[in-house]
Amino acid sequence: MIVRLIAFLMLCWILGFAWFSIMLPQPLDTALQSSDNIRKTDAIVVLTGEGGRIEHGLEILQQDGAQTMLITGVDRQVKRDELAAQYPDQAEAFECCIDLGFAAVDTRTNALETARWVAKGEFETVRLITSNWHMRRAAFEMERALPQGVVTYRDAVAVNVSLKALFLEYNKYLLRLAGALSGI
Repeated sequence: MIVRLIAFLMLCWILGFAWFSIMLPQPLDTALQSSDNIRKTDAIVVLTGEGGRIEHGLEILQQDGAQTMLITGVDRQVKRDELAAQYPDQAEAFECCIDLGFAAVDTRTNALETARWVAKGEFETVRLITSNWHMRRAAFEMERALPQGVVTYRDAVAVNVSLKALFLEYNKYLLRLAGALSGI
């Protein structure tokens, strides 16, 4: 009996991992030829990490997909002008429309930092930008932390990820789900 239960749980874990790995979240807007193709939101939230995330957020901002953007999880040693210098054609956006969040150190605190920013700005819709392999857990944390009624649109940046990274992220996701179910 116990062996069957363990075998069943292992089978569920393996099938879940296969689903998690094969069905990675996709970009929100597949065609960015004009601003008419972009789902507009009140704000954009970019979680720091792999390359392509900030660039994608800036592209959406530039195409009037939102009026403002938060980059959460920025290292405390990074200065606004240093970050802006990496994107010289976006200097105006860094002056008027981009906030940097320095409080977050992980996905959960990214969500908490974002929730404070969203509440302060009274935003109703948010575009969440992170890597495709990280999107499920990030969206889970965001939806738990954001004020009630805020709609989150998931916009995954496609990146190549190793099997090891997928394995770790899948297990983090499962642990976070289990923690939430148990009230942690």
